[in-house]
Amino acid sequence: RALLLVATAAAITLSSGCADGPSTPAPSDRQADVAERGASVMPFDLERTTHRFTKTDTGGVQTVIADDPQDTTQVTLIQQHLTAEADRFRRGDFTDPARIHGNEMPGLETLRAHDGRITIDYENTRDGARVTYTTTGTDLRNALHAWFDAQSSDHGPHATR
Repeated sequence: RALLLVATAAAITLSSGCADGPSTPAPSDRQADVAERGASVMPFDLERTTHRFTKTDTGGVQTVIADDPQDTTQVTLIQQHLTAEADRFRRGDFTDPARIHGNEMPGLETLRAHDGRITIDYENTRDGARVTYTTTGTDLRNALHAWFDAQSSDHGPHATR
């Protein structure tokens, strides 16, 4: 009987921590949702590419590479996509990241209002492409860093820092 009482108490204690929690999806669920939405925005295959987000004192560097540098299809798709995105970002158009990550994405509102205070440079690399963001504004640098962190988190295994 004592054993039954201990087992019941343990079950109650354990189940009380498992009550309905916040409505936000678990990280793996969010990453799956982001990957699904990303497939409709990004033409390259997330399973065959890697995003890199490197923060700097003046902004950051976003790199997308084909996991196999010989995969010319993925390299071309990366380059085409990031060329177009860099052009849009220069104009403050961050519609695509919002479609993938949501309008409440950290840093997004500030980046949309950058009004030319971020220099955005694009370059092809052997295995993909790189976009470099440079600013002297602390608010914009912080927004870029928050934006990079959100993307790294959301892209999960498809991203590195």
